[in-house]
Order: sequence, then structure tokens, then C-alpha cells
Amino acid sequence: MAILNYLFLCYNKSMEIHTKLKSTPKDVFLHLFNILTFYISVIGFIMLYVLYISNLFPDPLNFYFSNIADGVRLATSILVIAVPVYFLTSWMIAKDFAKNPEMRELSLRKWLVYLTLFVSAVTIIVDLIKFVNNFLSGELTIQFFLKVLVVLLVAAAVFGYYIWELKRKDLKSKTPKILVWLVSAVVLTSIVIGFFIIGTPATQRDRRFDDQRVGDLQMLQDRIVNYWTQKEELPDQLSQLEDSISGFIVPTDPKSKQPYEYAVIDPLSFELCADFSIPSQNFNSLDKNSRSYPIYDSFQQNWEHEAGRACFTRTIDPELYKNNKGITEPMMIR
Repeated sequence: MAILNYLFLCYNKSMEIHTKLKSTPKDVFLHLFNILTFYISVIGFIMLYVLYISNLFPDPLNFYFSNIADGVRLATSILVIAVPVYFLTSWMIAKDFAKNPEMRELSLRKWLVYLTLFVSAVTIIVDLIKFVNNFLSGELTIQFFLKVLVVLLVAAAVFGYYIWELKRKDLKSKTPKILVWLVSAVVLTSIVIGFFIIGTPATQRDRRFDDQRVGDLQMLQDRIVNYWTQKEELPDQLSQLEDSISGFIVPTDPKSKQPYEYAVIDPLSFELCADFSIPSQNFNSLDKNSRSYPIYDSFQQNWEHEAGRACFTRTIDPELYKNNKGITEPMMIR
């Protein structure tokens, strides 16, 4: 009889624990939201450093600073939002664990933790395979090596943390708090580094204004060349380029709204000028002497400039355009 009573008590105890461990809608929301923000944060962190490496060790055949700047802004935005949300949900989960330690045994939590371990392990293996493959192919550049190293270190750190999280028994350990401060410092430092690479938000705004100015000058240049092709003379002023049929209106400076400067030098040469906010990327590169950073724009032309007033002189070669009469598409010159 005593044995039956003992078994009955054990059964009731197990059922009580099972009931306590049943996931509530709040548990599902917190754990899923927590792991999602964690994945997003890790992706943003890796993307940020991959872009930093691409900027510091540029590939001459594939270097677009504007794309890197856009990517850094996106990765920074991800970290600024996702990391604090991850910390907040982690804190809320930790509070629940402190009140009810058995919640650490939730099936949902274990599934998510082991899924993260699986993703981390696969990432490490794939990363090492890529490293060995490029090494055997003789294509192990410093840029590729550093990118592989970043992915490997981050994946290994994630794997190590969640292994520790599964095994730890001391819920009062100060290690999680130390990790929060350490990760916060690393993330904040990573974001600040971006200001030195792509500039502050104010600098980025100035760069977009300058990009618009270059685009306007390119368009004006094409219209001027097309005008010469049709009439065999350069316009005396930019207003002669306006066309009510096509709807073309001479653009003005996007910030000051002042007209761009235009001057005829001789029957085949003209000059376009604008006031720029910051130097173009080629003048602002890390290696100014070698000038190894190519300028990429829609026409592959030379629009390098310093900050302030800059003028661009263009000369039309009649041999290139003398047989192009009747062409209505805008032309461009080198």
C-alpha cells in the first residue's frame, strides 16, 4: 500500500511539472521574438564587418563605394534596433526563469537553442569549406581571408555561448550581465567605426547632394553634346536646352537651388561648374597617391572633385560626331 501511495505521489508530481512546463502564448512570443532578433543582430553584425573589409581592402574590379555606404547604413540600422530588442526580450525571459526555474526546460526553448546550435555548426563547416576551396584554388586574398575569419569567429562565439547556456545551472551567475556589457561595447564600437569609413549622417546627406549634382552635370553635358550634334554649334546658355515637347527643364543645384555655371570656351569646348559639399570618394580614399579607387558612375566618366567650386571642361571631337546628325538620343563624351 505504501508503494502504491509513493507511485501515486510521483505521478502527481510529474503531472504537476508537466503542467508547469506547458508553453503559454507569452512564452511562445518571447522566445520566438528573442531568437529572431538574435539572428537579425548576428546577420547585421557580420554584414557590417564584411562591408568594412571590402572598403579597407577594395577589389579594383568590384568596388562601388555607394553600395558599401548603403550596406553600412542598413547594417547599422539593424544593430541599433535589433540588439536592444534582443537584450530586452532576454531580460524578460530571465525574469521568468528567476520566478520559475523549471521554465528553462521548456520544449520550445530547447528546440530553438538546438536549432541555433545547428545553424552555427553548419555555418562554421561551410565557412571552413570555402576557405579550403579558395586556398587550394590559389585565390586566398586578404579580403577573402578576413571575411571568412569574421564569419568563423561570430559563428563560433554563438555556438559556444549556447552550449554554455544549455549546461549552466547557476541562474544567479553574473556572466550574462558581463556578456551584455561586452556585446554592447563591441556593437557600439562597430557602429562608431562606420562614421570614420562612410562618414556621419550629415556627411552622407552632403554626399547624396553631390551625387545629385554630378547626375545633373552629366545630363546637361549630354544635352549640350546633342544640341551641338543637331545644330553644329554650342548653346550660348543652358536655357536653350529646354524643350517643351520632351519636357526637359534645366536642373538647378538641389540644395541652394542656384543654376549651374556654364561657359563656352571655344566652338568645340565648354565648361560646367558646381559647388560641392565634400570631396568625391577618389579624393577621399585611403590611398590618395596611388588613386587605385576607380570612380564608378553611370557613364564611367571622370567627375572627380574637391569640396567647393569645381569645373569640368569638355571638348567635342567632330570626327566622332560628324556622322551622327539626326540622332535624338542624348550623347555623351569622354
